[in-house]
Amino acid sequence: MRRFRIQLGVLIAVVAAIGLVVEVGLPANADPPAEPRAVSTPYAVLGYNNLGMHCMNQDCSEMLILPPYNTIRAQVIDRTHGSPEIVTSGISLEYSLPTNTRSIDKTNFWKFAPAIFGVNLPANIGLTGNGLSGNMPRATGLNYYTTTGIPVTPIDDDGRENPYPLATITAKRNGTVMGTTQIVVPVSWEISCNICHNTQGISTATDILRAHDRLHQTNLENSKPVLCAGCHADNALGAPGTPGVSNFSSAMHTSHAPRMEQAGLANECYACHPGVRTLCQRDVHLSRGMTCNDCHVSMAAVGNPARNPWVDEPLCGSCHQAEHPSWEFEEPGKLYQDSRGHRNILCASCHGSPHAITPTITAADNVQAITAQGHPGRIDTCVVCHSSPPDDPFPHRRSDD
Repeated sequence: MRRFRIQLGVLIAVVAAIGLVVEVGLPANADPPAEPRAVSTPYAVLGYNNLGMHCMNQDCSEMLILPPYNTIRAQVIDRTHGSPEIVTSGISLEYSLPTNTRSIDKTNFWKFAPAIFGVNLPANIGLTGNGLSGNMPRATGLNYYTTTGIPVTPIDDDGRENPYPLATITAKRNGTVMGTTQIVVPVSWEISCNICHNTQGISTATDILRAHDRLHQTNLENSKPVLCAGCHADNALGAPGTPGVSNFSSAMHTSHAPRMEQAGLANECYACHPGVRTLCQRDVHLSRGMTCNDCHVSMAAVGNPARNPWVDEPLCGSCHQAEHPSWEFEEPGKLYQDSRGHRNILCASCHGSPHAITPTITAADNVQAITAQGHPGRIDTCVVCHSSPPDDPFPHRRSDD
């Protein structure tokens, strides 16, 4: 079985490299690509998810690593005159997930949220007060709009498993639609702890908590439901943790790194970071034969206690600056997902989410580019944002205005 997975990965890379867009893992469940067209609305709307894949627990009755919690961002560009301008006022931005309008019947998160987080949440409302549709406010002091904590699950309303549901984002001015786009809001609960934690007669969660009690003299099995970030600091949840206890990323990666060979996976990262079917990394780097460790080095390196999780991350410029010495990549002190490029457009607005840099091997991730410019890949057609093609060459620098 392991040999087959390796060969499948090679096949995927070859197919993607020659320009075909394929569905991987869940072919029957993926949203169809949009009809190709060029942007013709007054505004161009470009959006992305801040992570290439969000993980969550389906069952929260015993332990919780991550809740349903997705963040989307969008920029709006006025393309009605010669020089495109980023719009930051005078409009409203709305989002919705047409195939995923409810979550409460798909996970027991809402039942156990009071015990885990100390809050009673209304049905289908996430930890930041946002639901599966609503308004996107402007990020304070920034040139984009964002919504955090969207409680989407990988099950569509019709019951099909779909880790790549599409959100529709619409910009309106005085009630008139000025532009729209569709972006993937990725989510998976394919956290495969059961590969190793599969003691007969007890649940996977109980096996994990019992092992933790045995190794660290805790009493977690009798304290269900347990929030891992209750003790282990986790930047993903903004949880400070307990002084003297390792952060969650370090604890998980350092403890599992020497044990992962027994999982029998071609890509050991997929035991926890979804997944063998879901594919967290599904982008142009995969199609060129790269794996997680080409950027992240190793599980042990990710677990280094000196590393600040979700802050100390690989940078695009580390590899690409040598290819293009005159280009600018991430802004100093910022990650790719937060950095701006040409005319202060967010890098991810044109290139896609981390781990889903376009063109991806999943059709849904390519919808925005195909809809905006008629082909997948980075947004590189000038008239998506410009009313007419500019005369000067594209500089790939923030300083160009």
